[in-house]
Amino acid sequence: MAAAQSLIEDWRNYLAQDRRRSIHTVRAYVATAERLVGFLQGHQGGSVSRNDLVRLTTADIRSFLSERRMADDIGNLSTARELSAIRGFLRFVGGEGANVPSIKGPRVKRGVPRPVAPDDVIALAQDIAESARDGWIGARDWAVLLLLYGAGLRIGEAMALTGDVLPLQETLRVTGKRNKTRIVPLLPQVRDAIDAYLAVCPFPAMPGEPLFKGTRGGPLSPSLIRRAVQGARGRLGLSERATPHALRHSFATHLLGRGADLRSLQELLGHASLSSTQVYTEVNAAYLLDVYRNAHPRA
Repeated sequence: MAAAQSLIEDWRNYLAQDRRRSIHTVRAYVATAERLVGFLQGHQGGSVSRNDLVRLTTADIRSFLSERRMADDIGNLSTARELSAIRGFLRFVGGEGANVPSIKGPRVKRGVPRPVAPDDVIALAQDIAESARDGWIGARDWAVLLLLYGAGLRIGEAMALTGDVLPLQETLRVTGKRNKTRIVPLLPQVRDAIDAYLAVCPFPAMPGEPLFKGTRGGPLSPSLIRRAVQGARGRLGLSERATPHALRHSFATHLLGRGADLRSLQELLGHASLSSTQVYTEVNAAYLLDVYRNAHPRA
């Protein structure tokens, strides 16, 4: 097992340092490698070496995935993710020219993200701001939500902003996945909301320190924003799909509906490939179908 555990640690470092994967991706991929090694150890009755991993067959991997499905009741999407992590781990272990068994993953139906209507975005943000226990916290949450919707940021990207972005300009430099940076326009309304929050925040915004502060002056946790949104959508009767990340979807969908081209949208969202952005054309089609079904007398 020691040899396999050493490989897993090397895999963890490779993902985090060389590939610059997010901490969530690293955690998930390493967990898959650990489960695979544990499965093999149970079947072999002993430690697992590099050679054992290199010699894995299609049947071995199918057996592992089958056990995962039965023991943990995972669906097609989780199985596909598990298989992707296994392929990556085995390629890493085998080195250049590694012969990874070829397995066709399960068919996964890609969900279409549902945008939140502009009026609902404002209502959501206002409810959260008005429900906050302190005025400066309400101003902070209002600014965060407007930033997600107005600039299309991921919540983690917003939380990662520091005092170095001040004073705010017409554009904002954002660090996204894999430490890639992009420039996004900053609407006057969003700048005003952030400035208003900074004016009442009891903790100064210093270079290198988080822009959005928690109640004790430390970094603001994304989970606090998620919980605030969850409470507000319940009070307002909004769909469970109304999440902080849905505001990013709304940003993209509404831009596309107003004539933005896919390439520009790709840059604004920080997508590595255009295929990730093309899902928003499906969102637009889904919205049009909803309008048709609700409005046409014969629908």
